[in-house]
Amino acid sequence: MDNHKNYFHLHLISDSTGETLIAAGRAAAAQFQTYHALEHVYPLIRNRKQLMQVLESIDTAPGIVLYTIVDRELSDIINAQCQQIGVPCVSVLEPIIDLFQTYLGTSSRRRSGAQHVMDADYFARIDALNFTMDHDDGQLPADFNDADVVLIGISRTSKTPTSIYLANRGIRTANIPIVPGLPLPERLLEATKPLVVCLIATADRVSQVREHRVLGTTQGFHGQDYTDRAAIAEELKYARALCARNNWPIIDVTRRSIEETAAAIVALRPRLR
Repeated sequence: MDNHKNYFHLHLISDSTGETLIAAGRAAAAQFQTYHALEHVYPLIRNRKQLMQVLESIDTAPGIVLYTIVDRELSDIINAQCQQIGVPCVSVLEPIIDLFQTYLGTSSRRRSGAQHVMDADYFARIDALNFTMDHDDGQLPADFNDADVVLIGISRTSKTPTSIYLANRGIRTANIPIVPGLPLPERLLEATKPLVVCLIATADRVSQVREHRVLGTTQGFHGQDYTDRAAIAEELKYARALCARNNWPIIDVTRRSIEETAAAIVALRPRLR
């Protein structure tokens, strides 16, 4: 297999944090597997002086330019300078804003960072994140019924990072490890509010991840049992049986990113009461 990669510069200019732009740029770049993007991210670009410094950097390392700049004057400067340098540039938000304006019959306010307002949704996300951090790895079981989602699964099935990702979407998430021989907290079995979802992966994948992690004081595991594929297969069998008894859905995370796993969980949210 030829693993040779071709490299190109990808310049991402934003008048806010750049999160939207980074996600869009990476999603597009992922479609070209023989190429690798060298990302240059320029967040919080809100005046001409800042922008001119960015354009000098682009002139030094020409490549594709994507931007989310709502100020018309700055957008025009980017387009003109990129044309002069001879590099392609695209406003990621402009076609979407135009579509909204046409459909809604009104002009946008063109406010930088408008999606990052500290409103009720923002504070709900902060509350969800605090709850999730407090309820990581089975902590504070008395509060499980206050969760929106409870993730269960054997060790190293991405429970914690998935929980944090969900919390950033305002979903209060707890997670609990499944260890054969150790019962799940009674409060979880009594809980009526949260959606309980079990995360699993193949024995090979779990073993591979565990081998690259420090064993430390993982509860209920000792030495080679922690990475032994046969032992892991028994853990997975126990987890599946547990879910079958309680009618809990299972998601296989073997070939899923954290984002994809979270999306699958969100798709189950109509079950939330």
